[in-house]
Amino acid sequence: MCSTVSAMRRVLSMLTIVGVVLSGCDVATDPVQRATATVDGLDARTVVSTPEPLGIIDAPSPVVTRVALTTASSDPPLLETRPTDAETHAAVATPEPHVSGVKEIETEVLAEGLDQPVFIGHAGDASGRLFVVEKHGVIRVIKDDQLLAKPFLDIRDRVGSSANEQGLFSFAFHPSYATNGRVFVDYTDQNGSTVIAEFEADPLGAVADRESERVVLNILQPFSNHNGGMLAFSPLDGFLYISVGDGGSSGDPHSNGQNPATLLGSILRINVDTDANYGIPVDNPFVNDPGSRSEIFVFGLRNPWRFSFDRLTGDLWIGDVGQRDLEEINLAMAPLRGGINFGWNAMEGSQCFPPVRHELASCTSRNFQGPVAEYGRGKGCSVTGGYVYRGRRFPTLAGTYVFGDYCSGRIWTLALDTNGDWRMVERAKINARISSFGEGGDGEIYMVDHSGGRVLRLLVGGERPAG
Repeated sequence: MCSTVSAMRRVLSMLTIVGVVLSGCDVATDPVQRATATVDGLDARTVVSTPEPLGIIDAPSPVVTRVALTTASSDPPLLETRPTDAETHAAVATPEPHVSGVKEIETEVLAEGLDQPVFIGHAGDASGRLFVVEKHGVIRVIKDDQLLAKPFLDIRDRVGSSANEQGLFSFAFHPSYATNGRVFVDYTDQNGSTVIAEFEADPLGAVADRESERVVLNILQPFSNHNGGMLAFSPLDGFLYISVGDGGSSGDPHSNGQNPATLLGSILRINVDTDANYGIPVDNPFVNDPGSRSEIFVFGLRNPWRFSFDRLTGDLWIGDVGQRDLEEINLAMAPLRGGINFGWNAMEGSQCFPPVRHELASCTSRNFQGPVAEYGRGKGCSVTGGYVYRGRRFPTLAGTYVFGDYCSGRIWTLALDTNGDWRMVERAKINARISSFGEGGDGEIYMVDHSGGRVLRLLVGGERPAG
């Protein structure tokens, strides 16, 4: 099986190599001193982490209430009539107060008994299966609404997960998985480094071959938090996108977010269909800049724990976890352009960072792209980026971005209103630690409850599923 997949990969690589240049929030943890020889090729340095007071795992349990707010607005305009990136950032959406005419978001339990789930998604193979990541290094399978006992992949012996923001984070099945059996994962190893690795599987089988691992990329981490950890293939260009946090500690002490010479604090974009370890798309923004990393697509991010692509438009949505004041949603609208600087660590959301800089022109005059939505610590402490709803069960959600907060259990929708302004509406507050949203193959949205070990399926209160 593995030799067949490898042969298929070589054929695919020959076809795709043209046009390619080869080449959570803060966690209250014990201080860790690590001497790193390099950060993926950068100069050696010794750093000491400084723990921050708010923790994604150690935050207090949310108070459960029912929230009734307005329904989401209609679909955004079609691609050719939509505003540009610059036009969408004229004003930042913030949570709206109660308005009548409610349709709440509700949830139902799909599966229980998971061990610290952190991600859920599908294989794009029309099998109807859902795959759930457990933090310590296991990918489980839900088939026909049943959690299977046999895991799809178990690499607990390779995954380092002792810190709250370490572990196996996510996966991305190759767009041609149904024929080539390739799946990619993002995890921290026993040394705390970020590892992007590929595994092979029989597309018709139930498990991946754990011995087939091929490390695609390794990034040394100076601290044990802010590892990012999302993988996704773009529906427009087929490249693999990878989120990497700023390296951790507090306030980005090395200013990695504003340094394109490091992979930290960025979303990377690579081509995995090459004969080399990976290739660099020729239109990546720093491909001809010898002082920058050519893998970087967008940067200026603190901890982009979850991002997603709108499966219809290709828009890139990013949930970036804030420092102590603001949680933010960033957006790059299709057709995607690289090189966007989202501002961290000179900006936290729409304000200068640290706040004492707020009056300084040197902060606000720089070429940063601000968020489309943000909220303060009165609403939560760690944004969990979500998905634009493209399912068929709940028409009132069509075209709206659904996201939430890990600490408070709040869920919002975000969409353009008839005036072209972003409208952020709180739709629920649930008793769950929302560590991730995810899509099924049919576009329906799911959530994983980290502390409760559950998979939740999204519903809309009072609305009967269509179809």
